[in-house]
Amino acid sequence: MTDINAFIDDKVKNNDVFLFMKGTPDFPQCGFSGQVVQILNYLGVDFGSANVLESDELREGIKAYTNWPTIPQLYVKGEFVGGADIVREMFQAGELQSQFEKAGITVKQSA
Repeated sequence: MTDINAFIDDKVKNNDVFLFMKGTPDFPQCGFSGQVVQILNYLGVDFGSANVLESDELREGIKAYTNWPTIPQLYVKGEFVGGADIVREMFQAGELQSQFEKAGITVKQSA
């Protein structure tokens, strides 16, 4: 396993909710990353994040890790959930909240 894969694996497996995004939760640097952060904040979910703009190796590594071409990428309990469109659709349908609750992750609000 390469160093970047080990880094990604560690973040995904050791955080209940982890978001690979462009920018930071306080300063998203793309609209899609911003949407996912807004949803997670609205639900009151604690999450970790990594800014893929800080490293080409991370930006390309996360795409290879999941075989998913876009960023952001959301993980819950080590499982890849999806990108912005999937997260938004799941949130609007109430499925994201259900997934968090089934995983034992506290949701402070529901849509």
